[in-house]
Formats: sequence, C-alpha cells, structure tokens
Amino acid sequence: MIFSIVVQASPVQNQGAETALRFARAVLAAGHSIHRIFFYRDGVQNGSALSCTPQDELNIPQQWQALAKQHQLDLVVCIAAAVRRGVINEQEATRYKREQWNLNDAFELSGLGQLVEACIQSDRVVTFGGRS
Repeated sequence: MIFSIVVQASPVQNQGAETALRFARAVLAAGHSIHRIFFYRDGVQNGSALSCTPQDELNIPQQWQALAKQHQLDLVVCIAAAVRRGVINEQEATRYKREQWNLNDAFELSGLGQLVEACIQSDRVVTFGGRS
C-alpha cells in the first residue's frame, strides 16, 4: 500500500509530529511505501534548520531527516504556510530580500499541488496534528 502523510503540527506544539513520525516508521516496517510527507500549517516548523531541541527530548526534525535519508523519502514543506511562519529557502530569501534562510536541506519548499499529486498517487493519505 502507498501512503502519503500530512503533518500539520510543529515539533513542539503537541504530539502530532511525533505521532506522524512513529506512524511513518510503522508503515515502512510493515513493508508499505510512503509517496510523500507533506508539512502544512504549523507543521512547516519541522523543516526549520534553526530549531534547537533540548538534549533530553526527541529531536523530531532531525528524526524526519534521518528517516528521509534512510528511505529516500520526499519531505515537502508548503511554501505559503512556510513563508508566513518565517521558514524559507535561499530562493525565497532572495525573492523577499532577506539575507538569511533557514529551511533544512532535507526539505523542499513547494505548493499545494504537491499535496494534490500525493493524494492521487497514494492509496491512503493520513493527517496528523490537524485543528479540531
């Protein structure tokens, strides 16, 4: 089965991002595949290279990066949500006349079209951290 995962929770907001990470690991361990992991709303904070996790806590952004590297996963951050929250890559920094950028290299900025495409290509799309 092919899954796509939507993460809408920041790594510090609640358990949504961590639960999504555990779900992704379980999906892969069960022999399924993940087409894409799409970070939306506050979930875009998972892509920030500037987040600093206390040593006694799980570094969720780092865990996403390691999982993506190990399984060649596509980590996509919604560009509209990211720009609003100050998570940008070098190209967007130039566009908005900023001298710095903070999107981790393991993540890609892209639009909602990537989420639509993931929904089309996947058997299941599972969302974590959505607002109630």
